[in-house]
Amino acid sequence: MKKIVLIVVYILVSISIVSASNAPIGTIRGVISDRITKTLLPGASIVLLNSSPLIGTISNADGKFRLENVNVGRVSLKVIFMGYKDVYLNNLTLNTGKELVLEIEMDENVITQQTVEIKASSDKSNTLNKMTSVSGRSFTVEETGRYAGSRNDVARMASNYAGIVGSNDARNDIIIRGNTPSGLLWRLEGVDIPNPNHWGALSATGGPVCILNNNVLSNSDFLTGAFSAEYGNAVSGVFDLKMRNGNNEKHEFLGQIGFNGFELGAEGPINKKNGSSYLINARYSTLEVMEKMGADFGTGTGIPKYKDFSMKLNFPKTKLGSFSLFAMGGISDIEMWDSRKDSTKTKVDFYGGEGYDLTNGSNMIAGGITHTLFFGTNTYTKLIISAASHKFETVVDSLSPVSKIKIPNFRNNFVENYLTASFFVNHKINSRSFVKSGFFLKGLGFSLSESIYNNDDKALRTATDFNGNTWLLQPYAEYQYKFSDVLTLNTGLHAMYYGLNKDYSIEPRAGLKWNLSCNQTLSFGYGMHSMLNSVSVYFRQAKMSDGSFKRLNEDLTMMKSQHFILGYDRNLSEYVRIKAEAYYQYLSHAAVNGGENNYYSLLNEGANFGYFTPDTLKATGTGYNYGLEFTLEHFLNKGFYYLMTASVFQSKYKGSDEIEHNTAFNGNYVLNVLIGKEFVLGHNLKDKKVRNILGFDLKTTYAGGQRYTPSTVLYDAINSRYYRDYDESKAYSLQYKDYSRTDLKIVFRRNGKKITQEFGIDIQNLFNQTNVYSEKLNQKTGETSYINQMGILIIPQYRIIF
Repeated sequence: MKKIVLIVVYILVSISIVSASNAPIGTIRGVISDRITKTLLPGASIVLLNSSPLIGTISNADGKFRLENVNVGRVSLKVIFMGYKDVYLNNLTLNTGKELVLEIEMDENVITQQTVEIKASSDKSNTLNKMTSVSGRSFTVEETGRYAGSRNDVARMASNYAGIVGSNDARNDIIIRGNTPSGLLWRLEGVDIPNPNHWGALSATGGPVCILNNNVLSNSDFLTGAFSAEYGNAVSGVFDLKMRNGNNEKHEFLGQIGFNGFELGAEGPINKKNGSSYLINARYSTLEVMEKMGADFGTGTGIPKYKDFSMKLNFPKTKLGSFSLFAMGGISDIEMWDSRKDSTKTKVDFYGGEGYDLTNGSNMIAGGITHTLFFGTNTYTKLIISAASHKFETVVDSLSPVSKIKIPNFRNNFVENYLTASFFVNHKINSRSFVKSGFFLKGLGFSLSESIYNNDDKALRTATDFNGNTWLLQPYAEYQYKFSDVLTLNTGLHAMYYGLNKDYSIEPRAGLKWNLSCNQTLSFGYGMHSMLNSVSVYFRQAKMSDGSFKRLNEDLTMMKSQHFILGYDRNLSEYVRIKAEAYYQYLSHAAVNGGENNYYSLLNEGANFGYFTPDTLKATGTGYNYGLEFTLEHFLNKGFYYLMTASVFQSKYKGSDEIEHNTAFNGNYVLNVLIGKEFVLGHNLKDKKVRNILGFDLKTTYAGGQRYTPSTVLYDAINSRYYRDYDESKAYSLQYKDYSRTDLKIVFRRNGKKITQEFGIDIQNLFNQTNVYSEKLNQKTGETSYINQMGILIIPQYRIIF
């Protein structure tokens, strides 16, 4: 083992020495286009800011540009084109071994009598989707790797934003403004996809590890309310993710070892003449190896095993238009068997349970083909045909206290298959307005089997047994009108029709954005949003008095939510801004218990590894969320940034008992503080020597504790065990102590002539804070004790680009 370590160290040092022998320079290139029509813009001026002498170029007839022999490190660009708003791209990362390839979109000016200076920029206050008026921001792939504690995971990164609660160390569920995590929509390359997480349950949206690899993503949008009309079947938020195209001129490679796995990536041209390219990335879990080295992930006897891949092929110039193919998928499984536990150790499994053997796994794959066709300079269409499949399987056996004999307790095998056709037409009427209209048509196939141990039967009772298919239609239209360069109206209409039960919804959307001056904006947004219930809910069986089984939930109507949002955004300087938003959401038609009056509501589901619902439901539940959000942000400049977000909120609901309760996600507040600084070390930059970068990133989170229901411990003399008697009238009325955690990330980046190496260490829960996850009951003794979340965790990472 020592010899292997020495050899690896020697190789890395040798690579560093060889790479350092020449001046580190890189290439910046890309293409300039109109944001609305995607028309290429020849003659645009591109300037490298802070360069001496000034470096610049002009886009050619195909809208392409190239800047060569640029010093590596942080670079900033300015793009100018007559009749369009200037674009500023600040503090991009240029490494050796990898070209910086940009796709820059520009917004056309509205011609008015009065000249107003408005600058477009790459600041995160703007979204890629220009129909967004409120509650949205774009994010870069770099942020998913830069922020401490993010683990290169877009979902965990998003928990730093205002209104988002991410106080569960076990999973990356995104709780937006007190809503169920199931209310989130995942969209990739323009189509909706199933839960993109390892061990992700059907109809849930989170899991322990994200399948989506940040190394293949482009800049994307994250929306948290009143989203535009092209998004549907969601009530809380949208992750609209884009995959980048591979380098179409040069083959490049990536290797990475870290918490998320061993990764290998490659990209390059397929045919340089027509600009086609490939991009592929594969990953294999490292947790098994790290567990043998002594790292404890709270999984007890279980070792998480998973692998995944992502890929994209792009063919931009064919006789029939532009085509691209994309795909992603992952396989995961784990066995957490209490029967294997070392009896000398008292630690409780973080994911498993005492007295049970649990086996769980999931498979997920999604992919599609995209065709874009242009009609003149103002109109284009896009057709996407995609398919997806998602399987989630669980086996739970209870163990006899003395003999440890396994007794079947729970069986679950859910499979869902999607076949989606998406089409839209985008037409720019003039510089003031454009219209976009299209539809999603989804064929849905299910194979659902679930059985639960029943005390009356003394055996497993079938809860769900369904094989069949249905369909969902989602047409939409949206329109933008610019009264001037300072006042923009976004409107739209989304509709849904569910073939299973002929339920439908019509959802108006509207937003107004007013630039009060060149540095401040007032915005308003409204949206009616609807969402289908969980797949398992519709097909859950109930036992009738005659002994037969019947599905009683097929006619459940969609859950609905109305969003009202008022926002204010002000730039205090070129790199500092503040943002505040106030919101109110009213939820109706939520599924609640239809067999008896109690506190149950689907509004509290979605943050676990499955849904546990009554067999009879009715869509009469209601709820509401309201709150205030604040953001103070210093965009990265000269190696320094900070992000401070604060949210105060209330989240309430009523079940069939008609009593107002806190939702399970009503933490009341969350505060995030992130700060980071990069230092250039080692060499004389004027001589273009090696640029070594040392970066520090710190994050601190404070949030309200998790909600729970008060209970009394009682003794069951017949079965000789203790159990909890819950006070359902006070559901979720109590909270565990507040959540607090600090993460620190240190990164060292070394740029050689052709190779960039990055060494990092991410220390999560730096001060080893104790945060309560849940409370367990010892059925033998009646004693209760807390199960705590993750303690201090040190995650090393190495990355090489060449």
